[in-house]
Amino acid sequence: MTRQLSPEGALIHPDCSITNCDFGAYTEIGAGSVLLNTTMGDYSYCSRGCDIANATIGKFVNIAANVRIGPTDHPMDRASLHHFLYRSELYWPEESADEAFFEQRAARKVRIGHDVWIGHGAIIRPEISIGHGAVIGAGAVVTRDVAPYTIVVGVPAEKLRRRFPKQIARRLIELAWWDWDHDRLHMALSDFRNLEIETFLEKYEDVTLH
Repeated sequence: MTRQLSPEGALIHPDCSITNCDFGAYTEIGAGSVLLNTTMGDYSYCSRGCDIANATIGKFVNIAANVRIGPTDHPMDRASLHHFLYRSELYWPEESADEAFFEQRAARKVRIGHDVWIGHGAIIRPEISIGHGAVIGAGAVVTRDVAPYTIVVGVPAEKLRRRFPKQIARRLIELAWWDWDHDRLHMALSDFRNLEIETFLEKYEDVTLH
């Protein structure tokens, strides 16, 4: 059976945990994923088993299975790392959670641009920014910001190469095709599939200018 995406919001597969999230049109959340404090732009999706917290995700973002975005930290500057410090109510009924600690966690946002591909099992640390069109290799651990249209791989993730030369990347960002409406995307589908990147840009830059 073909899955049907909707302009009304996310297709959420079974066994997901979704807390304080907002999903755009034609989005999809894979089975068994856990999302917290996350905004996901139109057409973006994550595959099965993803764990995403405190993230702002752009449009057309492709997130493979078992990706971790915004993994939480433990308090390394205190006498103990353990969560009895901030989930204290689990151990002593008269105690309460350390809400200031959770607020600090939630403020450490990951920001992911449009048309990004995040490979299987990658991890993106809190407070990281991923530029438009970037590619994160499978299993990479991203500890630093990633420039637009750049491919990074490894542990910790390092630049492998650019997807496109800087001039092409700049033109794509200026074109901002990810802001086109659904009908215009459909009309351009054949060109997305078949045109070389410079030919595509020349055709649609001309349309935009005129």
